[in-house]
Amino acid sequence: MLRCWPSFRTCPPLAPTGHFRPFSDMRITHHSPAPTHRNDWKTIQTLLPYLREFRGRVSLALTLLILAKVANVAVPFVFKNIVDGLNSKTHTVLILPALLLLGYGLLRFASTLFGELRDAVFAKVTQRAIRRVAAKVFGHLHALSLRFHLERQTGGVSRDIERGTRGIGFLLNFMLFNILPTLVEIGLIATILLVKYDVWFAIITFITLVVYVAFTLVITEWRMVFRRTMNDMDSKANTRAIDSLLNYETVKYFSNEGFEARRYDDSLQVWEAAAVRNQTSLAALNAGQSLIVAIGVTALMFLAAHHVTNGTMTLGDLVLVNAFMIQLYLPLHFLGFVYREIKHSLADMEKMFTLLAVNTEVEDKPGAAPLNLNGGVIRFEQVNFHYDPKRQILFDLSFEIPAGRTLAVVGSSGAGKSTLSRLLFRFYDVSGGRILIDGQDIRDVTQSSLRAAIGIVPQDTVLFNDTIYYNIAYGRPEASRDEIIQAAKHAHIHTFIESLPDKYDSMVGERGLKLSGGEKQRVAIARAILKNPHILIFDEATSALDSKSEKAIQAELKHISENRTTLVIAHRLSTIVDADQILVLDHGRIAEAGTHRELLGKSGLYAHMWSLQQQESAALEEPDLAF
Repeated sequence: MLRCWPSFRTCPPLAPTGHFRPFSDMRITHHSPAPTHRNDWKTIQTLLPYLREFRGRVSLALTLLILAKVANVAVPFVFKNIVDGLNSKTHTVLILPALLLLGYGLLRFASTLFGELRDAVFAKVTQRAIRRVAAKVFGHLHALSLRFHLERQTGGVSRDIERGTRGIGFLLNFMLFNILPTLVEIGLIATILLVKYDVWFAIITFITLVVYVAFTLVITEWRMVFRRTMNDMDSKANTRAIDSLLNYETVKYFSNEGFEARRYDDSLQVWEAAAVRNQTSLAALNAGQSLIVAIGVTALMFLAAHHVTNGTMTLGDLVLVNAFMIQLYLPLHFLGFVYREIKHSLADMEKMFTLLAVNTEVEDKPGAAPLNLNGGVIRFEQVNFHYDPKRQILFDLSFEIPAGRTLAVVGSSGAGKSTLSRLLFRFYDVSGGRILIDGQDIRDVTQSSLRAAIGIVPQDTVLFNDTIYYNIAYGRPEASRDEIIQAAKHAHIHTFIESLPDKYDSMVGERGLKLSGGEKQRVAIARAILKNPHILIFDEATSALDSKSEKAIQAELKHISENRTTLVIAHRLSTIVDADQILVLDHGRIAEAGTHRELLGKSGLYAHMWSLQQQESAALEEPDLAF
């Protein structure tokens, strides 16, 4: 057997298939671009495709909107004619106000009806946008690298998505159906006043609008600081709450309920202060807006009253101007509210869309082909890797696992053993060198085909909060019930499942906490067996089992790994004595390589580890004679 020891800088030619060996340096570095800053316009642009998808519905909704506004603006004109008709002294004109009163009621109803029909037509557009964006963010989160998920705060992320999707509906509805029509209505009223009456009516209206809008914009921008603080503290409090509840037992172990409550309340305290300032500033904004509108309306009414007393305007004209002012006041006041809420929605959506801006560190190359398996030979060629540039984990690591053979990797904690499985699954890309499967660089194939070919039993098994059946079936969701039960039998967990009241329908609890560590690990083994992959990884697959169960499972694992390329990451050396080859990692480098017997014969690091573990086992088996 040809071998290349870690101390060598160069290696001999490739050995025939069926041999393990190490190879020479080849660095390839990858950098993920940082997320870009997101502004309000970019957020709005993100939603435009969802409007284009339903062009017909949007057009119909806009038509109904225009009809509603026309009916709304026509109401004061009809009301003016009613007042002038009733003010007439002759009896013959009383028929006209009666008809106008009927028209007045119809216009009022039409204004409401068209508005409701508009909302009904547009509902599908809004809900589809919420669904699509939420699904897009969820899919993107799964596409992000393991590095992102190790650093994320689940509670905060979930709250950001919740607020963001809620803001989408508000933004679409109010931008399209409130900002635009309100501006149109204000423009119509101002034009009517300018054409039909004294120019000062239009001037006063215009000045009132300018002052109102300027005041609203300035104060709202100032208030956004409080809203963002509220969002940040809300996410932080939610993160702390979820983290604390997920670690309920740890909190109880250390009697830290009060400590957790104080940490949670610290975030709520900052949120409370921001919420109070947000509410008080809102009261100041509303009062200022009302004052501006009141001054404008009062000035217009004084002007209208002056014209009535001079005989240049009728009593109906006075009523018309007053009705227009009321119609102007309501959309103006609502416009301020809508603008504030749109800014709040944009702030709520900001963090959710920022998640979409996070680059996927590990991506398929353009035109990447599926992995073409032909035996499943795995080769690491001069692999270097670091999670952080300041701390390298693997150094020039080179070895091969022939098709259908088993390679075991041992070493002290932190030597880089579990990193091998993460690189093989391509949760991270190597910092230098390359990893090949049947001669194909795993960076050149699709991630889905790569991961479909590999099965793993991890050291720390985390299960979904669902049934045992669901968790086993997760290895291959389309599998039949008989196949799932057979996988459970192979993992020696079927008898335990059948002893439960609900059998395979038993819930495992949050992260599988209703099951013991050994039971969870056997579910993970059953899941891997059901997947039936070409390549298997056992990462401390029996670490949570007792000695008796471990021996039974080891025999089964040996059986299912037959004719499969297998990587075993182990701490207990007794579990890998039958491996075809064993690598001993020390600080990210291969310190020794060989079979179990060969390594014992070297009297090196492996032999020392074996001796220590044998002594520990003997000590545990000796009876305690102390009294």
